Amino acid sequence: MDTKAKRIEEIDKQIADSAFWEGIGDTHAVLKERTALSDVVNQWQGIKKDLEEGEILLQLAEEEEDEGEVEAVQKKLDQIEKQIRNIELREMLGGKHDPDNAIVSINAGAGGTEAQDWAEMLLRMYLRWTEKRSYKSEIIDILAGEEAGIKNVTLTISGDYAYGYLKAETGIHRLVRISPFDTGKRRHTSFASVFVYPEISEEIVVEIDEADLRVDTFRSSGAGGQHVNKTDSAVRVTHIPTGIVVQCQNERSQHKNKAMAMKVLRSRLYERELQEKAEKMKEVYETKKEIAWGSQIRSYIMQPYRLVKDHRTGFTAGDVERVLDGDLDEFIEAYLWNYSGWAKERG
Repeated sequence: MDTKAKRIEEIDKQIADSAFWEGIGDTHAVLKERTALSDVVNQWQGIKKDLEEGEILLQLAEEEEDEGEVEAVQKKLDQIEKQIRNIELREMLGGKHDPDNAIVSINAGAGGTEAQDWAEMLLRMYLRWTEKRSYKSEIIDILAGEEAGIKNVTLTISGDYAYGYLKAETGIHRLVRISPFDTGKRRHTSFASVFVYPEISEEIVVEIDEADLRVDTFRSSGAGGQHVNKTDSAVRVTHIPTGIVVQCQNERSQHKNKAMAMKVLRSRLYERELQEKAEKMKEVYETKKEIAWGSQIRSYIMQPYRLVKDHRTGFTAGDVERVLDGDLDEFIEAYLWNYSGWAKERG
């Protein structure tokens, strides 16, 4: 905490300089950093105070042999332990874009209705996770399956460190269950891919040549009322050099749909650039080759036994319904503990 407190002092000196407010440097990023640092320092100071009070109360309770008060202090200590773990988890999110909002793309694998229903189940899982954390979500493009489920969907999830947490979900997700679409009640295996990108701030400049774009408009097939369905308001933008295609049909006007599509394109191009610079393109995108056996990061098994297992960390949970209802934090935490540089340094 001493390091963070010193950094706050440095920022305060920087803010006190008139040049700071004259547009020299990235004022927004500096102020954002100070807010984040202050939040952590204040939390630690609060925990320290609670521990000191708890120690005093525990001594008094032991002297008076008050078992009820001892139990109350123990419950308080359990709460403090949880707070400390949450702070440590947040400390792992030190990536440049970890604090940002997230753009999530879900695509059904091969298998028709089975895989499309699974993709929709994953969409519900992330929407429920979003609600539990009091984040906000917005579906910007969705393509329904012919019989049930969805072929693909793109949505934004907004909230502090949304990308930092959800980046753990990138990869192939496998479902094993007795199919509700199979009259023979046979067991089926379905796959869907999830890819997560940080939503890039408007302050970050990503150069896009209009000549490199192909913009197509079409009639929306999703929700939005008669106005949307009767006009070519939906927009599909193709970035020809990279082959990246994004589309949006959620808004009522073509102009707004194009603006949202361009926002997603900027994020994907920026993420691609970072990956290329870090020479991690193969590592991040190798799961895109095939949404099938051997490439899954997590399995959700509902038959013959009930288990959710993350193949990267080995973490498992027996309550499949709870996980599918958005209870993902233990899986995300296990991923961060295993793959965070901060956690590795802590040993």
